[in-house]
Formats: sequence, C-alpha cells, structure tokens
Amino acid sequence: MPEQVPDSRAGCEEWFLAHGLPYFVDPIRDQVRRRLSRSRLAVVASVGLVLALAAGIGLGWPTGDGTAGVSLGVTVLVLVAAVYAGRALQVRLIARWALRQTLASLELLFPLATRALPMLLLFVTFLFINTEVWMVASALDGGILWGAVMLFGAVAVGFLVVRLVEEVDRLDDQIGREEVGDDADVVGLERTNLVLVLLISQAFQVLLLSLAVFAFFIVFGAVAMKPSVLEAWIGTELTSAWGFKAVSKELVQVSTFLAAFSGLYFAVYAVTDETYRREFFTEVLGELEQALRVRVGYLRRS
Repeated sequence: MPEQVPDSRAGCEEWFLAHGLPYFVDPIRDQVRRRLSRSRLAVVASVGLVLALAAGIGLGWPTGDGTAGVSLGVTVLVLVAAVYAGRALQVRLIARWALRQTLASLELLFPLATRALPMLLLFVTFLFINTEVWMVASALDGGILWGAVMLFGAVAVGFLVVRLVEEVDRLDDQIGREEVGDDADVVGLERTNLVLVLLISQAFQVLLLSLAVFAFFIVFGAVAMKPSVLEAWIGTELTSAWGFKAVSKELVQVSTFLAAFSGLYFAVYAVTDETYRREFFTEVLGELEQALRVRVGYLRRS
C-alpha cells in the first residue's frame, strides 16, 4: 500500500530530502542548476587542475616517480570534484540515503553474492595462485596500482550509468501516466537525481563485495601461501606490511588488484543478473512510484 502523500508543500519537500531526492525540491534544483553553469564549473575545474598539478609535481619531481605523481594528481582532481558535488550539488544527501538503503537491503546482497562469488572466486583464486599474476602485480608501484584501481572503478561507473539510465526510463514507463497523472515524466535534474540514487546504492554494494574479496585474499594468502614460494615466484624478498610478518606488501598489492577486478565484475553482474534485477528494482519501483506521487502533489500545491 503506498504511503500517504504529504498534505503540504513543505511536507513534500521534507519527504524528498529524507529520501535522497533533493533535486525534486524547486529551490534546491534551481540552486544546483546555477552551480552547474559553465562559468562555475570552469572555476572548479581550474582549481582542481591547479591543485592536481601541484600535488603531482610535488610528489613526482622529488621522487622521480612520474606514475605516482600522475596518479596522485588524478586522485586530487577527483577529490575536488567529489567535494564540490557533495556540498554544492547536494550529492551528500543522496549518498546518505543510498547508504542507509544499502544497509537496509543487505538481504538482497547476500543472495547476489552467493550467485556471483562461486564462479568469480574460482576464477580469481586461479589467478591468485598464478606465478605471472604475482610477478606483474607485485612489481607495480603504488602509482600504477592505484591508477589501475581507478581505471576499473571508472569502467564500472560508466557501465552502471548506461544501464541505470535505461532502468529509470523503463521504470518511469512502467508506472505510467494513468498511475500518477500527466506530470509523471521526470526529466533534467530530477531524472539525474534518480540515476544518482541508483548509482550510489549500487556503488556501495560493489564496494562492500570488493572489500570482502580483498579480506578473503589477505587471509588466504597469509595462511596458505608460503613466503619461500612467493619469493621464488617474484624473485626477491617479501616486504612486510602493516607491521604483520605474515602479511607482505606484495600480498596486499595482489589482493588489491584482484579485488578491484572483482568490483568491476560485480558491477556488471549486478545489473545483468535477472533475479537480482527483479528483486532490487521491484523495491525501487515502489520508491519511484511514491516519489512521483509526491512530486505530483508537490507541483499541484505550487
């Protein structure tokens, strides 16, 4: 049974903010639109580039490690964009609701993991005990490894965005104008808000599963992989990490690389697995239908 639509404009705005939909509120949407103007974005991009160049040169020039400098510069640029989006574009409200929703729907995550993990772990465990993988991953310096992780993340986000835009359009059509009236269609920033809600929710789930894979390989490597064997594979002595003799820097690097790859796999699997999509988007459908009902009530009270 759908929730009751708030009987006041202020009540509708409170509902939108509580459900991670700030762009449905007229004053916030107008404010965000101004903050997305070309002039404002040009200033943010300029500040980000200056800080990124300063950080990259500051690290790369003294150490002579250009890859580490580039990776740090890209990271700083992403952080500047994230901070601006979080505060100025109100994405923090979306992320806060998405995190709560992710934690509340963990029962959907475990069945997904039980379907995705067996085949994935079979594949990545084979890679984990492969000499060539250890030789390549352990030889990566911090900058290249972090760059690879960011590349996997960017590909996963790109794939999710394309598929989730399609899902939002499909759900919007599925609800239909006969359910909520002629004002049901969502466009512009409101449509972007719905995509961001789904994207951040999925990103949190992928992150949780990737961390689980990382922890699994750290424990598995520390228990099952003999240091003498690993040293023979990589051709050098292991370097301890985090102050634990059983956990080497090379083990952390290999585990990080495979966890990042697993995150990309999870991102693709989550939006292509029919059972998960049916369960996840059935719940989302109810949220979206209620959001459109509240939106119609909100517009009629303007």
